[in-house]
Amino acid sequence: MTQSIKKMTFLSLMLALMIILVLIERMLPPWPFLPPQFGRIGLANVVVMYTLFFIGKKEAVVMAFLKALFSVVMRGPMAGLLSLAGGQLSILIIIMLSWVFKKEKPYAALSVGGAIGHNIGQLAVAGLILQSVNLVIFYFPILLIAGAVFGTATGILLKVVMPAFKSVFK
Repeated sequence: MTQSIKKMTFLSLMLALMIILVLIERMLPPWPFLPPQFGRIGLANVVVMYTLFFIGKKEAVVMAFLKALFSVVMRGPMAGLLSLAGGQLSILIIIMLSWVFKKEKPYAALSVGGAIGHNIGQLAVAGLILQSVNLVIFYFPILLIAGAVFGTATGILLKVVMPAFKSVFK
Protein backbone atom coordinates (compact mmCIF):
# COMPACT_ATOMS: atom_id res chain seq x y z
CA MET A 1 0.00 0.00 0.00
CA THR A 2 1.45 3.37 -0.94
CA GLN A 3 2.15 6.00 1.68
CA SER A 4 -0.49 8.39 0.27
CA ILE A 5 -3.20 5.71 0.47
CA LYS A 6 -2.19 4.90 4.05
CA LYS A 7 -2.32 8.58 4.94
CA MET A 8 -5.72 9.10 3.30
CA THR A 9 -7.10 6.00 5.05
CA PHE A 10 -5.75 7.20 8.38
CA LEU A 11 -7.24 10.67 7.92
CA SER A 12 -10.58 9.14 6.93
CA LEU A 13 -10.60 7.09 10.12
CA MET A 14 -9.64 10.16 12.14
CA LEU A 15 -12.48 12.11 10.51
CA ALA A 16 -14.94 9.35 11.38
CA LEU A 17 -13.65 9.33 14.97
CA MET A 18 -13.96 13.10 15.13
CA ILE A 19 -17.60 12.96 13.93
CA ILE A 20 -18.41 10.26 16.48
CA LEU A 21 -16.88 12.37 19.27
CA VAL A 22 -18.85 15.43 18.14
CA LEU A 23 -22.07 13.39 18.21
CA ILE A 24 -21.29 11.95 21.64
CA GLU A 25 -20.50 15.39 22.98
CA ARG A 26 -23.73 16.82 21.58
CA MET A 27 -25.61 14.23 23.65
CA LEU A 28 -24.08 15.51 26.88
CA PRO A 29 -25.98 18.24 28.70
CA PRO A 30 -24.50 21.74 28.42
CA TRP A 31 -22.50 23.07 31.33
CA PRO A 32 -24.76 25.19 33.56
CA PHE A 33 -22.53 28.28 33.61
CA LEU A 34 -21.86 28.44 29.86
CA PRO A 35 -24.03 29.20 26.85
CA PRO A 36 -24.88 25.97 24.97
CA GLN A 37 -23.06 26.99 21.80
CA PHE A 38 -19.82 27.66 23.67
CA GLY A 39 -20.00 25.19 26.53
CA ARG A 40 -18.49 22.02 25.09
CA ILE A 41 -15.34 20.30 26.29
CA GLY A 42 -14.02 19.76 22.76
CA LEU A 43 -13.47 16.01 22.57
CA ALA A 44 -13.11 16.13 18.77
CA ASN A 45 -10.27 18.61 19.17
CA VAL A 46 -8.17 15.73 20.52
CA VAL A 47 -8.30 14.27 17.01
CA VAL A 48 -7.38 17.62 15.43
CA MET A 49 -4.46 18.07 17.84
CA TYR A 50 -3.20 14.54 17.21
CA THR A 51 -3.38 15.20 13.48
CA LEU A 52 -1.50 18.48 13.93
CA PHE A 53 1.30 16.98 16.03
CA PHE A 54 1.81 13.69 14.21
CA ILE A 55 0.53 14.07 10.66
CA GLY A 56 0.93 17.71 9.66
CA LYS A 57 -0.31 21.28 9.84
CA LYS A 58 -2.08 21.20 6.50
CA GLU A 59 -3.96 18.02 7.42
CA ALA A 60 -5.01 19.50 10.79
CA VAL A 61 -6.36 22.60 9.06
CA VAL A 62 -8.33 20.36 6.69
CA MET A 63 -9.68 18.30 9.63
CA ALA A 64 -10.85 21.46 11.41
CA PHE A 65 -12.45 22.65 8.15
CA LEU A 66 -14.26 19.31 7.74
CA LYS A 67 -15.43 19.53 11.35
CA ALA A 68 -16.88 22.97 10.56
CA LEU A 69 -18.52 21.58 7.42
CA PHE A 70 -20.07 18.82 9.54
CA SER A 71 -21.40 21.54 11.87
CA VAL A 72 -23.01 23.29 8.92
CA VAL A 73 -24.77 20.07 7.91
CA MET A 74 -25.86 19.15 11.44
CA ARG A 75 -26.62 22.54 13.03
CA GLY A 76 -26.63 25.17 10.30
CA PRO A 77 -24.41 27.87 8.82
CA MET A 78 -23.97 29.90 12.02
CA ALA A 79 -22.65 26.84 13.89
CA GLY A 80 -20.37 26.06 10.97
CA LEU A 81 -18.99 29.58 10.89
CA LEU A 82 -18.37 29.53 14.64
CA SER A 83 -16.68 26.14 14.35
CA LEU A 84 -14.53 27.30 11.44
CA ALA A 85 -13.37 30.49 13.18
CA GLY A 86 -12.68 28.71 16.45
CA GLY A 87 -10.99 25.71 14.88
CA GLN A 88 -8.67 27.63 12.60
CA LEU A 89 -7.64 30.14 15.29
CA SER A 90 -7.06 27.25 17.67
CA ILE A 91 -4.71 25.52 15.22
CA LEU A 92 -2.85 28.78 14.55
CA ILE A 93 -2.30 29.38 18.26
CA ILE A 94 -1.17 25.79 18.89
CA ILE A 95 1.32 26.09 16.01
CA MET A 96 2.67 29.37 17.39
CA LEU A 97 2.96 27.91 20.91
CA SER A 98 4.71 24.85 19.47
CA TRP A 99 7.48 27.16 18.23
CA VAL A 100 7.92 28.38 21.81
CA PHE A 101 8.10 24.82 23.18
CA LYS A 102 10.40 23.39 20.52
CA LYS A 103 11.95 20.49 22.39
CA GLU A 104 9.18 19.01 24.49
CA LYS A 105 5.52 19.54 23.74
CA PRO A 106 3.47 20.19 26.88
CA TYR A 107 0.22 18.93 25.39
CA ALA A 108 -1.98 20.29 28.19
CA ALA A 109 -0.51 23.81 27.82
CA LEU A 110 -0.81 23.70 24.03
CA SER A 111 -4.36 22.45 24.35
CA VAL A 112 -5.24 25.26 26.76
CA GLY A 113 -3.90 27.79 24.27
CA GLY A 114 -5.89 26.14 21.51
CA ALA A 115 -9.08 25.99 23.59
CA ILE A 116 -8.82 29.64 24.55
CA GLY A 117 -8.11 30.50 20.91
CA HIS A 118 -11.12 28.46 19.85
CA ASN A 119 -13.33 30.37 22.27
CA ILE A 120 -11.92 33.73 21.18
CA GLY A 121 -12.51 32.87 17.51
CA GLN A 122 -16.09 31.85 18.17
CA LEU A 123 -16.78 34.83 20.40
CA ALA A 124 -15.31 37.27 17.88
CA VAL A 125 -17.47 35.91 15.07
CA ALA A 126 -20.58 35.88 17.27
CA GLY A 127 -19.87 39.46 18.37
CA LEU A 128 -19.44 40.58 14.75
CA ILE A 129 -22.56 38.84 13.51
CA LEU A 130 -24.71 40.04 16.39
CA GLN A 131 -22.95 43.42 16.42
CA SER A 132 -22.64 43.20 20.18
CA VAL A 133 -19.57 44.37 22.06
CA ASN A 134 -21.46 43.61 25.27
CA LEU A 135 -21.66 39.93 24.32
CA VAL A 136 -17.90 39.80 23.91
CA ILE A 137 -17.20 41.71 27.12
CA PHE A 138 -19.64 39.60 29.14
CA TYR A 139 -18.61 36.15 27.91
CA PHE A 140 -14.85 36.67 27.49
CA PRO A 141 -13.83 36.04 31.13
CA ILE A 142 -16.18 33.05 31.40
CA LEU A 143 -14.85 31.53 28.19
CA LEU A 144 -11.26 32.23 29.21
CA ILE A 145 -11.73 30.15 32.35
CA ALA A 146 -13.70 27.48 30.48
CA GLY A 147 -10.95 27.30 27.83
CA ALA A 148 -8.33 26.79 30.52
CA VAL A 149 -10.33 24.05 32.24
CA PHE A 150 -11.53 22.25 29.12
CA GLY A 151 -8.19 22.72 27.34
CA THR A 152 -6.41 21.06 30.24
CA ALA A 153 -8.87 18.17 30.09
CA THR A 154 -8.45 17.63 26.34
CA GLY A 155 -4.66 17.98 26.59
CA ILE A 156 -4.56 15.30 29.27
CA LEU A 157 -6.91 13.14 27.20
CA LEU A 158 -4.62 13.51 24.18
CA LYS A 159 -1.62 12.40 26.23
CA VAL A 160 -3.58 9.39 27.54
CA VAL A 161 -4.85 8.22 24.13
CA MET A 162 -1.65 8.89 22.17
CA PRO A 163 -0.19 5.42 22.77
CA ALA A 164 -3.42 3.86 21.51
CA PHE A 165 -3.42 6.05 18.39
CA LYS A 166 0.23 5.23 17.72
CA SER A 167 -0.27 1.48 18.09
CA VAL A 168 -3.42 1.36 15.94
CA PHE A 169 -2.25 3.75 13.23
CA LYS A 170 1.37 2.69 12.62
